[in-house]
Amino acid sequence: MNKILLHLEGAAILLLSLYFYSYNQFSWLLFFVLLFVPDISMIGYLFNNKVGAVLYNLFHTYSLPIGAVILGVLLSSEVVLEIGLIWSAHIGMDRMIGYGLKYSTHFKDTHLNRV
Repeated sequence: MNKILLHLEGAAILLLSLYFYSYNQFSWLLFFVLLFVPDISMIGYLFNNKVGAVLYNLFHTYSLPIGAVILGVLLSSEVVLEIGLIWSAHIGMDRMIGYGLKYSTHFKDTHLNRV
């Protein structure tokens, strides 16, 4: 049951991000160009599992994109708000389909697998 809730939470974040992105009439071309940019963080796995997990988790936790959304609103910066919404949509999409935060033991060892 917990795993299902986490998948639903990811779907909710994805849908909310898409709604607010659309509401602000931001560029869909930019959305699709930047949607998978956070996955570049997997480059850390070229060094080892620990570096890979830390770097991947840094770019796949909601803290930074939420901070970007808040900063974008406070500064009235459309670019920062766009990036924050795209980033949160990416993470929500990942959680919805079952990709979770990584443990340093193995790339496929995630917090969703242990729930």
